[in-house]
Amino acid sequence: MTLTHINPAALHKNPAFSQGVLVTGGALLVVGGQHGTDEKGELVSADLGEQTKQALRNVLTVLAEVGADASHVARLGVYLAAGADAGAGYTSAFEVWGANPAAVTVLTVPSFARPGVLVEIEALAAVPENAS
Repeated sequence: MTLTHINPAALHKNPAFSQGVLVTGGALLVVGGQHGTDEKGELVSADLGEQTKQALRNVLTVLAEVGADASHVARLGVYLAAGADAGAGYTSAFEVWGANPAAVTVLTVPSFARPGVLVEIEALAAVPENAS
């Protein structure tokens, strides 16, 4: 499976995301929304930055299960609690995710079903053909 990042010259280029990602061949992994929870399902912190890092680590764990990593992600959907400081989330995201510019959508939501959750992250990934 191949990912081609689409960044038309007529649109703003940002190293944090791609305007589009073309996925060809292979299989697609849909990663359900991940919160900043540990292996016991407990929130790791009340801090958005820490929850963001853990949510991304959880996405990476699902990817690794099928032999994929952040470079195989075509799209991330990020949902932030209303009033959350998106800047803190962005800074923390780079620490875990690195320079893997998936197509990204960030939305604010009024609340989550679970009290204390500040961020939820979902992903679509192109699974490598030689993956486990």
